[in-house]
Amino acid sequence: MKKKQIIIGAAAAAALTTAIVYSYSKCSTHKRLKNVADEGYETAHDILYPGKKKKRNKLKFGPVLP
Repeated sequence: MKKKQIIIGAAAAAALTTAIVYSYSKCSTHKRLKNVADEGYETAHDILYPGKKKKRNKLKFGPVLP
């Protein structure tokens, strides 16, 4: 019986932690979008997340074979 209570308690703690992290993430995203909207900026990815640039060089000149 004691082992079952420990497992239930651990599952409840994990669920509570997940809910807190999710709500903090949502709140943070909402604040960022609200500030961007107030300043009149676009909500483009490069404006919202300037540090997350993907280095993809897909621009090719001349004849390109698939």
